[in-house]
Amino acid sequence: MRRGAWAGAASLLAALALSACVPLTPEAESSSQAVATANAEAAVQASATPASAAPTPLADLNLLADPHAYEGPSTAVLADAAVDALDPAPTPQLPVTVTSHTLDGDVDVEVADASRVVVFDMSGSIAATVWALGQGDALVGRDVAADFPGTEDLPVVTGSSHTINPEAVLALEPTLVITDGSIGPTDSVQQLADAGVTVVVVENESSFTGAGELARQVGAALGVADAGEKLADRIASDVADTQAEIADVAPDEGLRIMMLYLRGASGIYYMFGEESGADQLVNGLGGVDVAAEIGLDGMKPLTDEAMLAADPELILVMSHGIESVGGVDGLLEAKPAIALTAAGQHRRIVDMADNQLLAFGPRSADILDALARAVYAPES
Repeated sequence: MRRGAWAGAASLLAALALSACVPLTPEAESSSQAVATANAEAAVQASATPASAAPTPLADLNLLADPHAYEGPSTAVLADAAVDALDPAPTPQLPVTVTSHTLDGDVDVEVADASRVVVFDMSGSIAATVWALGQGDALVGRDVAADFPGTEDLPVVTGSSHTINPEAVLALEPTLVITDGSIGPTDSVQQLADAGVTVVVVENESSFTGAGELARQVGAALGVADAGEKLADRIASDVADTQAEIADVAPDEGLRIMMLYLRGASGIYYMFGEESGADQLVNGLGGVDVAAEIGLDGMKPLTDEAMLAADPELILVMSHGIESVGGVDGLLEAKPAIALTAAGQHRRIVDMADNQLLAFGPRSADILDALARAVYAPES
């Protein structure tokens, strides 16, 4: 894995792990549970929608006359939470030898059996990729973020602090584990390998290009390399088409956008900068990446000085995050500097489910489309 990818994963892991150490307040926890329930219900409803019921094109929605002037929060919701699988599903051709990108360096690993697969990463992207490759039937364990239709009954092997329990993984008798280094501890992953389980560490860069590369690596590890190439091409094509649709409705002077990570009970407020994945979404939305303007990279603690210097017009957040701080009002009260920005003054906060917002993978285009609808047509 490239050093930048490991660094990005490590910084995100640190923030998430810290947030998990301190429970939410009862009020925030109740609100978060409500959001989780609503997201689950929306996913069920979306998955029940007939395949022929395509969403209304972005250009045909009730678009804002002036996105810069709009006031009020909005929520991005996937039109369909399901992950489309290649049809017909390819048959794995094994054994294969692939490169595992461990923290200590690249090593060759032979995969002889992919009939029982356990996957885990911070965003659920690996599980979604396995599913999209038509290999969902081989999944026997997943991370908590891999929450999409079809995975409901799969055992979850990651805890609230975003760590794995090696005993729980081994109890599933996996023939193959695929991870990306974002969930540990490293000793636990090594324990799986020491027990004789084939472990492949893939690169999982938080970008649209990275989603395609992930498809290639996971496809190769599962013995369906050709399908991996096909999926990578599909992701790239879908993202390009979606970006073109967004470019047609985005204002010439792009909205100034920033993404924040919030965990109110833990007192954690982070800003997402370049190479965090947030920059990909901001650029895909036709916006101005204000984090880049102030030289922010990776994830950094929020400071009043940085927020005021960035002065975003719109802030992206995860749904549980905004709930944990008591909604928009709670955020503006806790962080007066945000209240002084254009986004704060207009209460322009766009939230999206925690396991979707940065889930670069087979649904990359769908996530970008959902965000665009919340940004440019919030009343549709």
